[in-house]
Amino acid sequence: MKIIGITGGIGGGKSSILNFISSHYIAEIYYADEIAKELELPGTIVYDRLVDTFGEQILGDDPNREIDNKKFASVIYSDPVALNKANMIIHPSVEEYLVTKLRSAAKMRETELFFIEAALLIEKGYNDIVDEMWYIYADEETRVARLMESRGYSHQKALTIMESQLSDADFRKESDVIIDNSGDLESACAQVKARLEGFTWVD
Repeated sequence: MKIIGITGGIGGGKSSILNFISSHYIAEIYYADEIAKELELPGTIVYDRLVDTFGEQILGDDPNREIDNKKFASVIYSDPVALNKANMIIHPSVEEYLVTKLRSAAKMRETELFFIEAALLIEKGYNDIVDEMWYIYADEETRVARLMESRGYSHQKALTIMESQLSDADFRKESDVIIDNSGDLESACAQVKARLEGFTWVD
């Protein structure tokens, strides 16, 4: 089983690449953001710690008082200190979850490719866990346009979030493979297929 980390800045198209992989390869794919959302539900330790740290301003108006993603993002992405505090609460729990899944997949021996996707894989030391780190690259203009269209972000909000992440140079320095997703998806998927030559193609 090969363990691959998928990283890159917001708007780079990591999910599109992984959708292609999930359709064509024997793979398990885990998205750190989705795991984090599960771990942030009311009644969890992560939820309690986040509310204790940031207050009820991050909660929605629903009866369950779940964390509102937009409110939470507006708090942490406007303040580097707040972002670091949030990461220190969330990411150790996400890593523990992933390591458990990884050990289970290795024991079962039915998975050829095990993918972990997150923007912060490099910062959180996942290079020590994965066999290869893939950087899904897209130029700044393309990323901003995608975020404005898909998430309704303003141009400035997109730039603010992008600036809080690693630079292109840092991503390249710490990654083993670079997939250029600035153009059409077909071109990016061709790069992926070339890299995964030898693994089972199931479609």
